[in-house]
Amino acid sequence: MVQIDEYEIREGLYYQKDHYWAKKEDDLLRIGATDYGQKALKEVVFVELPSVGDTVTQNEPYGTVESVKAVVDLIAPISGTVKEVNEELLDNPEPINKDPYGEGWLILIIPSNLDAELDNIMGFEAAVDWYKGIVES
Repeated sequence: MVQIDEYEIREGLYYQKDHYWAKKEDDLLRIGATDYGQKALKEVVFVELPSVGDTVTQNEPYGTVESVKAVVDLIAPISGTVKEVNEELLDNPEPINKDPYGEGWLILIIPSNLDAELDNIMGFEAAVDWYKGIVES
């Protein structure tokens, strides 16, 4: 893990410039909001997630998250079919703020074009450099 200013960037994840992360788990991909993303939103009060079996498309919205500050689209870092959603967030979205890389995960997908689409998002080192640029600007 690297700390840049007040933001955590974790190893073993892929990062999207819309402030979402993706983690490979065997043949699946777990997706969530980054620490930077959840802190920018402030207190999350509502989340709308897709249903199991829905498809998500890289760089396209698949749901929304509402905070005391704004309503934003959830943007898919990778395309695929939704295998599981974090149902607990529907009643209590607080884990998005408290544990964005753990209990605050959003969806688990079966990727449809993983190898090609991973080239479109950042690995750990690239994400660290990118976040340094954001924080310093």
